[in-house]
Amino acid sequence: MFDTVLVANRGEIALRVIRTLRRLGVRSVAVFSDADADAPHVREADVAVRLGPADRSDSSAAETYLRTDQILAAARRTGAQAVHPGYGFLAENAGFARACADAGLAFIGPPPGAVELMGDKINAKEAVRAAGVPVVPGSQATAPTDEELVAAADEIGYPVLLKPSAGGGGKGMRLVRDRAELPTEIAAARRVARTAFGDDTLLLERWIDRPRHIEVQVLADAHGTTIHLGERECSLQRRHQKLIEEAPSVLLNAETRAAMGAAAVRAAESCGYTGAGTVEFIVPGIDPDAPSAAEGVRDFFFMEMNTRLQVEHPVTELAVAVGADATRLDLVEWQLRVAAGEPLSFAQSDISFLGHAIEARICAEDPERDFLPTGGRILTLDEPQGEGIRVDSGVAPGTVVTSAYDPMLAKVIAYGPDRPTALRRLRAALADTRILGVTTNTGFLRRLLAHPEVAAGRLDTGLVEQTAQQQPALLTSSYSPVNATAPAEATAPAHPGNGTDAAAAEPPSPAHLLYFAAALARHLELTPAATPGGWTDPFSLPSGWRLSGTPAWTTHRLRTSGQDPVSVRIRSITASNVVDATDNSAGRAREVELRLGDGAVHRARAALAGNRLHLTVDGLQTTFSLATDATPGLAAGPVTWLGIEGDAWPMHTYDPAVESAAGAGAHHGALTAPMPGTVTVVKTTAGETVRKGQPLLVLEAMKMEHVIAAPHDGVVAELRATAGATVAMEDLLVVVTPVEEAAGGETAAEPAGAPAEPAEVRS
Repeated sequence: MFDTVLVANRGEIALRVIRTLRRLGVRSVAVFSDADADAPHVREADVAVRLGPADRSDSSAAETYLRTDQILAAARRTGAQAVHPGYGFLAENAGFARACADAGLAFIGPPPGAVELMGDKINAKEAVRAAGVPVVPGSQATAPTDEELVAAADEIGYPVLLKPSAGGGGKGMRLVRDRAELPTEIAAARRVARTAFGDDTLLLERWIDRPRHIEVQVLADAHGTTIHLGERECSLQRRHQKLIEEAPSVLLNAETRAAMGAAAVRAAESCGYTGAGTVEFIVPGIDPDAPSAAEGVRDFFFMEMNTRLQVEHPVTELAVAVGADATRLDLVEWQLRVAAGEPLSFAQSDISFLGHAIEARICAEDPERDFLPTGGRILTLDEPQGEGIRVDSGVAPGTVVTSAYDPMLAKVIAYGPDRPTALRRLRAALADTRILGVTTNTGFLRRLLAHPEVAAGRLDTGLVEQTAQQQPALLTSSYSPVNATAPAEATAPAHPGNGTDAAAAEPPSPAHLLYFAAALARHLELTPAATPGGWTDPFSLPSGWRLSGTPAWTTHRLRTSGQDPVSVRIRSITASNVVDATDNSAGRAREVELRLGDGAVHRARAALAGNRLHLTVDGLQTTFSLATDATPGLAAGPVTWLGIEGDAWPMHTYDPAVESAAGAGAHHGALTAPMPGTVTVVKTTAGETVRKGQPLLVLEAMKMEHVIAAPHDGVVAELRATAGATVAMEDLLVVVTPVEEAAGGETAAEPAGAPAEPAEVRS
């Protein structure tokens, strides 16, 4: 075994590898960019080395985690004997594997030749075809031209799938159903492939409708033994990005499982593979409830081989048992042992499934905004615990999430003796996951797992997007401001203290409860701290006390992104409560009346307990997680974050006077960045006449491209974006003056806040 291993990666996989190294007594070396200087993987390692230019700060992947020379220098400097690449970055780079060998370092992965062969999807298909593995029909040229790709599509028929030959992880893939769209999609796919992988070679395959994505984990030593560890179902995807993975697959019968496993072994042996790898197959969709589903070998086709550890490897570690004592495997440990020359200590006959495991990927993206990447500083992080729950995380409170790297923050994995138990445990764990400060997809994943088709195991790679279109509620929580309909106006005057209004009012919706919680959280912040003796000046309380008569309302104006501002009014129940409040302890709940806009009056109580806000409205208690972002320089002041059941929202204060002044100076043709990212392409110039829908520029972040298009016919009056520039969310990019205004004429003015048509999203 090695004495020192350098982990050439970041985030949760770096932490995952480092913890196995520590358990084995191996010294760990981390590498980091300036942006990751305080990251958890840096703190966890025994020693860490900075990457990046010596004369400036540049945390881009190209200047840090993709710099082979700097990583090898870090290994020499720290005395590392081996390099673990994790996944992503240089993990499937044959040149990096060779450079490690040339530097006298063990590359903890397959031989460079295997990486190179399986990294070229065109040659990989030919290699496994020769080994007797079924492949998807498609283009066969080594480096097909645009014309050859079009001809191949005409031969095999539409729809077709474009894939970067050197790529992985779904990046740059394009599904094309119409021949007229193919040339445009080829150009877009080549651009993404060239940027992401330095190689714009594409291949084209027949698209299989209702496909299921099922992969097989293989493990091979350098002594001639190759085995498989069963399959993982990865069909729940969006834009070719995996969301949920599980093992075993509910689709496969014993005959198909054995056939796919044997095919995966042949594929690995065809390239001289060693270490842990994954062979991915596409399987035509079959209803698992069909009477014939339990008999015979089903069709399956080779897609590609990932010559590295997969993100979803934990489900195999939890669901696969070895030998009579049902030992669980640590795949990272066996990567290390194989790289150190050890033989596998078990055979294919020792491998079996025992129980069921399911994994959910938590990413910094917003399901309510078409899954656009997000960012920010994590204010609160509570990870779930409990029986059968495992969390592989790469973040901590205070971590700043940027657009420079992959959006995945953590993985939550649940194990159970059967699939229904694992599903229930994972849904509960996601509800218990609290991340405030960065919008994530956690709540969406919880709702997805509750979908009847998912629960029944009727999966395919298009299910998520199809369901999201048909059932938009999947994308939004019932507590989301998106669902905050205007409250019904009160039909009678408020009578504080007698409870008649609260009794007669309709119960508030979950979305209204969110606004109530935000207002009460801010209201409680207005209460000054008590003196050491426990006394509070009654005239400093936000009680609305008046010398005589009913207490006055305190109005809290709130807004969330994309929604109209709202007002929540709060007042004390009785005048006596004003006096009583001076003797209340800081944690004691205070009873108030509140109303949203001109809606009904509700009786409420709120109490703070750490980072929890316990809200009781009309006798119903709801608990929110709570955090405040008071970072200096925020234009609208502190931001209140509230979370529940895996979802979280930022609530901003709203000043009508300030907003009105800002709106008066804004142009309805101003296009701002919908996400933090990098401008990769600028397709216009200042003064150019453009048509509605014409692409103006391309913004990229976290494996996603967002095309910014003209909202109307007009002239580009202002262009602030430049290719290669990094922009923050809502930064002004371009202003398109309508034709009438550009010509000096008059036109009907749109509201200042009228949204432009949504830009096209591709990935």
